[in-house]
Amino acid sequence: MSSTALRGPLLRAAARFGTPLYLTSVGVLEDAAAELRDAFPDPWLRAFSLKANDVPAVVARLAGFGLDGNVVSRGEWASARRAGLPNERLTLEGIGKDARDLRAAVRASADGRPLRWVAVESPEELDVLVALATRAGLGQPGRTPVEVLLRLNPDVSPETHPGLAVGQRSSKFGMTETELTGAVSALPEQWSVRARGIHLHVGSQLGAVDAWRDAVRRGLALLALIGAGREGFDTFDVGGGFPVGEPGTVPTPARFARELVPLLEALPDDRRPRRLAVEPGRFLVADAGWIVASVLHVRERADAERIVVLDAGMAELLRPALYRARHPISALTSMGAPVPPSVAVQPARVDGPVCESTDTFDVHDLPPLRRRDLVAIGGTGAYAASMAMAYNGRPRAPQVLLERDGALTLGRRRG
Repeated sequence: MSSTALRGPLLRAAARFGTPLYLTSVGVLEDAAAELRDAFPDPWLRAFSLKANDVPAVVARLAGFGLDGNVVSRGEWASARRAGLPNERLTLEGIGKDARDLRAAVRASADGRPLRWVAVESPEELDVLVALATRAGLGQPGRTPVEVLLRLNPDVSPETHPGLAVGQRSSKFGMTETELTGAVSALPEQWSVRARGIHLHVGSQLGAVDAWRDAVRRGLALLALIGAGREGFDTFDVGGGFPVGEPGTVPTPARFARELVPLLEALPDDRRPRRLAVEPGRFLVADAGWIVASVLHVRERADAERIVVLDAGMAELLRPALYRARHPISALTSMGAPVPPSVAVQPARVDGPVCESTDTFDVHDLPPLRRRDLVAIGGTGAYAASMAMAYNGRPRAPQVLLERDGALTLGRRRG
């Protein structure tokens, strides 16, 4: 949905809540959840990766559409719980889990409220988890063990930005096949920690299915090999990475799902995973979100490019500074009035208000603008609010939900 189609709600949101603000369309969230469900129907376990957007109000809406939660820290875990997701619908992953995160997972099992699973990144992390779980008496009668998946580094070359290619061998994420099989072999079958399967994640914003298919093939083969000698090693999590873009320019979740059919059918029935999981983030929320910002300055100088400075910048949307990511920007008003249908546009470099020269959103075609005009930045439902920062002492922008009926709901207040 374009900002033009949403001009009315975006303007109303700015008038009511001020700028900068995040606006999320509940209708777009629901449509994305439905598309994912059609591609990966029950009994697939479908979870939303909170690192894409950890605002509890957004997570709660996705939970209402049938999505469980995938978290990478106690902070995201707390956000998921505030959104109403119980532990049994949550998985804990991420390379940055420290002893406090692992201790919290052990405590949840000891209290009879275990997470669905914990995905471990290395043999060292598994050793720490085992020590904590054993000390807590897990695995004893009446004490639920911690169930774990082991993250595989599939050693593929994903078709994406190098900074998003987490499935390549040089990535810091996951274990090699040798490391993974060794970690499982060292783990007793009935103990405080129970190995249940393999987790992998190839990368984000995947431009093709080839690397993903190769990674899944390797993961399934390893799962079948280990599962042949280990009871209950039956779970395979394919991660996420489904891209967003103009229809027809990027592969859909259904296109990825089709690659799975022959891979699963090639396995003997007793070697196929009994539980399959998928956990996208960006795909579910990116196109549902916009940032509404006000113009602060317009620099019109002879023999120099026009510069438009907004009240939203890298503190609200860090990805352009990190990856040179480009987000569409369109004007909602021009010279204090609604933008006419045939207004003339000219290139302008759009910068943010943070006192850093890298705080820029690139060049965009925009009409004449002055202070207090409004613009919308599209595709910001993912990795904007969750990566927001307080640098320069900036308050957190509010989160506004656009309901199906056009009503506006404040999901999180400013600052």
